[in-house]
Amino acid sequence: MDQPWNITVLYLVPCVILVTAGLFYLYSLVSSLLLKTCVRNKVVVITDATSGLGKECASVFHKDGARLILCGKQWEKLEELDSDLTSASDPTLTFPPKLVLVDFGDMDSMPEVIEEVLECYGCVDILIINSSLKVKAPAQSVTLEMEKLIMDNNYFGPITLAKGVLPAMITRRTGHLLLVNSIQGKLAMPFRTTYAASKHAVQAFFDSLRAEVQEYSISVSTVNHTFITSSATAETAPSKTSFWSYLYSQNPLGITPHEAATEIVKTLSNKKEEVVIAPSLPKMAIYTRSFFPSLFFAVMAAGVKNADAKEM
Repeated sequence: MDQPWNITVLYLVPCVILVTAGLFYLYSLVSSLLLKTCVRNKVVVITDATSGLGKECASVFHKDGARLILCGKQWEKLEELDSDLTSASDPTLTFPPKLVLVDFGDMDSMPEVIEEVLECYGCVDILIINSSLKVKAPAQSVTLEMEKLIMDNNYFGPITLAKGVLPAMITRRTGHLLLVNSIQGKLAMPFRTTYAASKHAVQAFFDSLRAEVQEYSISVSTVNHTFITSSATAETAPSKTSFWSYLYSQNPLGITPHEAATEIVKTLSNKKEEVVIAPSLPKMAIYTRSFFPSLFFAVMAAGVKNADAKEM
């Protein structure tokens, strides 16, 4: 009686393993195809396209057949990116990118920018807002001019562009707005008062906007990351994983542009509202801030004293 049963198990286990592996392969294959088709023939606008993350997104979307509108502050860098994308792709399968100069620090130019963006293809399917101006300093040392510049780059510029393309999306009842935001849009750190304030403000804007445009079948996503770094920097990042090494080191453990771009493509495909790309410790800090604010503030204050002590 035992021998037939043993023989059955002997054949059944490899079959189960083989079927499971096959299912996983099919799932990964279908997922890959869906990720590629989510931007094919879509008009995709990428701001700060010449940054590390912007270039990575542009490369991925261009290969997948998107109609790219690349935005940046410097025309020479945009032309260089355009040349790199064109030379690395099959012209029969891709669309030549269109280039638009965009400087969020110059708010007076935004009406012309919005008009130029819309004239490229007549509409926008996906707007990826990827731009950020950082400053690290005690609050009392940041000038009002610098605070205004940071708010223009991190808040007023992005929301102005989003509001500029929104009417066409509402008319067509389709579209996706994706904000690439810092984790400091959810977690404010010392010595980054104005930067954190701008990131909190733009986070709140898109969180509110999400509910407003849902009836028009328009998706709004926010991707909050800790730090975008190069592959080389990531490999040489400190091995320490203490709380302070994540929050106060000059080179915090971050993610590569490729990892961030992959997450952005997934977010566009599954239309997820909010994604936090961070190690466990920063995520835990977010929850601590929400549920145990007194503890969080005490830890932040201790961190400032610890940093001051090291500088003395």
